[in-house]
Amino acid sequence: MGRLRYLTAGESHGAALLGIVEGLPAGVPVAADSIARELSRRRMGYGRGPRMAIEKDDFEIVAGVRGGFSLGSPLGIVIHNTEKEKWAHVMPVEGAPGGRPLTRPRPGHADLPGMQKYGFTDARNVLERASARETAARVALATPVRSMLRELGIVVVSHVLAIGDAATSSDRIPGPEDLDTVDESSVRCFDDVGTAAMVDAIEKAAAEGDSLGGLVEVIAYGVPTGLGSHVHWDRKIDGRLAGALMAVPAIKGVSIGDGFEIARTLGSSAHDEIETDLRRTTDRAGGTEGGMTIGGTLRVRAAMKPLSTLKKRLRTVDLATGDPADAFQERTDVCAVPAAAVVCESVVALVLGDALLEMFGGDTLADLSERVESFSRRIRGDR
Repeated sequence: MGRLRYLTAGESHGAALLGIVEGLPAGVPVAADSIARELSRRRMGYGRGPRMAIEKDDFEIVAGVRGGFSLGSPLGIVIHNTEKEKWAHVMPVEGAPGGRPLTRPRPGHADLPGMQKYGFTDARNVLERASARETAARVALATPVRSMLRELGIVVVSHVLAIGDAATSSDRIPGPEDLDTVDESSVRCFDDVGTAAMVDAIEKAAAEGDSLGGLVEVIAYGVPTGLGSHVHWDRKIDGRLAGALMAVPAIKGVSIGDGFEIARTLGSSAHDEIETDLRRTTDRAGGTEGGMTIGGTLRVRAAMKPLSTLKKRLRTVDLATGDPADAFQERTDVCAVPAAAVVCESVVALVLGDALLEMFGGDTLADLSERVESFSRRIRGDR
């Protein structure tokens, strides 16, 4: 069966980011306006730095689309760096790089292990690719995949549960129709009281020259039964989701459903009991069992650490001299949790798209849709 694969390339201050997604069937609606909207959502959120006002995400769809629909061939997107002229001397493809070498690696970043691994004496050779700027390419590539999912009745949304120690006290989760409402919150919290508390926490951290992490939740609606598999470790849907989310910069923990909270309960209250119609009245497992989706709603959470570049500089060592030093600074945010939620939406969509094509295949959207519907009829008939 078909599989969805994607690849990105590019550095934060290089000429452009490149993205290719392969395996998308023919006939999927692909709109530049939709990609622009998703890229704009990724730049939003209270606590972002001045770079968000500079980055305009000037992009082109350069392959795989004709007349607004996918062709079934690899789909390519280029996101141009609108600041590339300012950085051309620092990031030349040929010739000696300009700019001051960065020899004081930042704790919590890829700087030191990357320099040691590849034998670099300048952290810029590492940080340019390790930058969260790369996630713009993932968000862009996920947009046509989200379009495919929507055509099949699957909608992915997200919201912020906590920033620092400020958290929502509401147990409401946004539905497919609530995404715009969530985006209207400056921190993408589906709760006005929680929004105010999170904004206050960000302002306090900014005043102290510090940064904040937080907790986000991604919910997918309309997910078919059986995505993933129990038969091999690398096909389990929860493992694939966890791997993709942990690969988002600064994400340090992932849970499915109630996750870590379940670990503190008894087995009699930890599971979603099966009713006579084979449905569940609880959602503790987050919509998965045995490495497979159980149909309906999928719910995952991701914990983001505070950003490692901050005005309150951390201790490090200057690798050029071996002396103690303060870590160097790049432009940074106080908090990027709202943006991380949008990125997490995108990677969840990419995982679901891959699992869907793995299970059902189809060279065209019509073929895929017919196979999904046929399977759904069989499941309904079994009931």
